[in-house]
Amino acid sequence: MALSESKIEELNIFAKEIRVNILETLNGLGFGHYSGSLSISEVLAVLYNEVMDINKDNFESHDRDHFILSKGHAGPALYSVLYLKGFFDKEFLSSLNQNGTSLPSHPDRNLTPGVDMTTGSLGQGISVAAGLAYGQSIKGKPYYTFTIVGDGELNEGQCWEAIQFAAHNQLNRFFVFVDDNKKQLDGNTKDVCQTFDLVEKFNAFGFESLKVNGANISEIYEAIGSLKKSKSQQPKCIVLDTIKGQGVKEIESMDKNHHLRLNEDMKKQFEKIAETMRSEVEAVK
Repeated sequence: MALSESKIEELNIFAKEIRVNILETLNGLGFGHYSGSLSISEVLAVLYNEVMDINKDNFESHDRDHFILSKGHAGPALYSVLYLKGFFDKEFLSSLNQNGTSLPSHPDRNLTPGVDMTTGSLGQGISVAAGLAYGQSIKGKPYYTFTIVGDGELNEGQCWEAIQFAAHNQLNRFFVFVDDNKKQLDGNTKDVCQTFDLVEKFNAFGFESLKVNGANISEIYEAIGSLKKSKSQQPKCIVLDTIKGQGVKEIESMDKNHHLRLNEDMKKQFEKIAETMRSEVEAVK
């Protein structure tokens, strides 16, 4: 079932709220993984509002969906969502990466409410997600396991072992989202280690896969719905065609933007961007 126009607008506003919180928290630090956090704002908006059975009331239960952010350096995006969904308050969010914080730069399940898996070592998140999905399958549970990996993260052989494991065990309630934002730490992904066609690659590994515009709320939602309706026992993959820094043109246009450390001019510029975006959100709420 397609989303209504009003629902699409609501989710786009939520995605913008994710972005403004990413900007504000990282601006406070003066450094961080802005770009890879911004590029997953839309998919997180869809997952946490319309798809996943995860909330602050059922989080301690095993009888729910699970979510793992395998590309753990995008933690600020997940933290923004968890704040917006009521897992913790604004003061907690503002403590990102401060001394003694319970909100480290990469997600930690022992420190942060709402985090299913400690991630940051790339490749490990998708592996644990496959294991969770396997456990739910053994128990015959109706819940889904969702994970987001980066295109650069797929340089890790461990990812493909987990992908092959999921396909072999027919984990049809396992969803992998690839944030195909074309860049990674050392440059353009195609120059560091060419991924080729990720849909074809996942299909070859035994997944049921498709590609969507990762900035389009409707496309993301409909792709998830389509794959959920599939009669196939294959695990699912949705390749998100995104831009590193998505939604903030000043960051999108930067050549090297994996991790940014702000000088005084950049800090002022980014604070102005955050102020403008905050005003736009408040104007429609």
